[in-house]
Amino acid sequence: MIDVVAAVIKKNNLYFIAQRNRNKHFAYHWEFPGGKVDNQEAFENALKREIKEELAINIRILHLIASEKHKDEKIDVNVHYFLCEALNENIILSEHEDMMRLKKNDLKQFKMAPGDSKIIKYLE
Repeated sequence: MIDVVAAVIKKNNLYFIAQRNRNKHFAYHWEFPGGKVDNQEAFENALKREIKEELAINIRILHLIASEKHKDEKIDVNVHYFLCEALNENIILSEHEDMMRLKKNDLKQFKMAPGDSKIIKYLE
């Protein structure tokens, strides 16, 4: 099992989601961005690194929301979701196809990655 971290970036009651790359597992699904935790890396450090790489922004991590496991024929992951604030707004997508900011109830209308759809119920 691989540990993965994801940023649930919230501002003004809107949540940031990004559309997965066409060449990745769950292509075109929407997700809370993040990535794999490197060996011996703290979850918070991994999340800040991944968001800087994928979105070109810095974040403040507020707290852990939940963790969700997902296993299929290609992956076996434990995704740790953290509520975050963006410290700057100039997002540049390097890994994703598209991005949106939505209210919690609107997230349910999008085809989300498996673990991501399960944590919506924990959002405020």
